[in-house]
Amino acid sequence: MTIQAGDRLPDGTLTECTEFDPATNCPLNPQSLAVQDLIKGKKIVIFAVPGAFTPTCSIKHLPGYVKHYEAFKAKGVDEIWCLSVNDAFVMAAWGRDQHVNGKVRLLADGSALYTTQLGLSQDLTAKGLGVRSLRYALIVEDGVVKHVAVEAPSKFEVSNAEAILAAL
Repeated sequence: MTIQAGDRLPDGTLTECTEFDPATNCPLNPQSLAVQDLIKGKKIVIFAVPGAFTPTCSIKHLPGYVKHYEAFKAKGVDEIWCLSVNDAFVMAAWGRDQHVNGKVRLLADGSALYTTQLGLSQDLTAKGLGVRSLRYALIVEDGVVKHVAVEAPSKFEVSNAEAILAAL
């Protein structure tokens, strides 16, 4: 069942890399993070992409949230998360490539466990991509989902930064 407005975010674990090796510039030390610890008392926008370094995700989705970071802060958003079914090393490298600079947390759900728990996974095995996330965005306040915006297949209309700013 897909998560709905009014539901509490389920507990789960996501992974994040924020350190880089100065000699190799490779991400280091992925940290496992309990979702329930991250959301307490915060207003968070979570958006998910089918994959880091993919065209719409890299050209439009993530850059929109980085660009509008200050507008989200002005609307009381404490954090913006980008969730993807990639490993934490890939997410960190993508964030560096996209010049996120701490504006968006790049959180990995490498085995799609959390994404599946939310009811927002899709099977792209036939395309060689395995289980991935649907493209969506959530507005969450103190662990309660206030807004859910899931994209129709091949669309990019309801989960972009502008649409979520309008929903806040």
